[in-house]
Amino acid sequence: MLIRIVHHLEEGFIALLLALMTLITFSQVVARYVFETGFGWALELTTYLFAWLVLFGVAYGIKVGAHIGIDIVVRQFPHHVRRIVGLLAVLCCCAYCIILLVGAVGYVYKLYSIGIEAQDLPIPRWIPFIMLPLGLALALLRLLQVAWRTVTGEQEGLRLADEAREAIEAVETFETLHPGAGQPRQEKAP
Repeated sequence: MLIRIVHHLEEGFIALLLALMTLITFSQVVARYVFETGFGWALELTTYLFAWLVLFGVAYGIKVGAHIGIDIVVRQFPHHVRRIVGLLAVLCCCAYCIILLVGAVGYVYKLYSIGIEAQDLPIPRWIPFIMLPLGLALALLRLLQVAWRTVTGEQEGLRLADEAREAIEAVETFETLHPGAGQPRQEKAP
């Protein structure tokens, strides 16, 4: 139950960020071209919201297996070798995430210490930048979950999106639902 609530909260937060970006951009376009005015802060806020969307989306993509990867060679290995290679890949991603996380925490702390304000928004700059370490920490948490599931044998490493398989399944589903739809039409002679 709690896992489902967290999952819906994550999806809701991503949808909220996307909706806010769209709403702010649309209102800026209307204000600029209809009323010949605009909001000086709109671009900066939209940029921060987009950064939040990307950083939060990285962790969500790891969770649902939406990231794209090239695993054609790895798929040829036996199951136990795929698990080992998958675990090594996850551990490399964890190391990279830790390096970025340490740098992000230091960067946000310096912004906090110096007290720089955002360019167009009347807030300290560290507030929108706090998503950098938060997003990386969440991504690291998701990677550690994948590592644990790989060690316990629940999966073989990072689940990656398989666009080719999904496209083939979509065509097969369409053909099943609409038989003869892909056949060329025979025109009748007058």
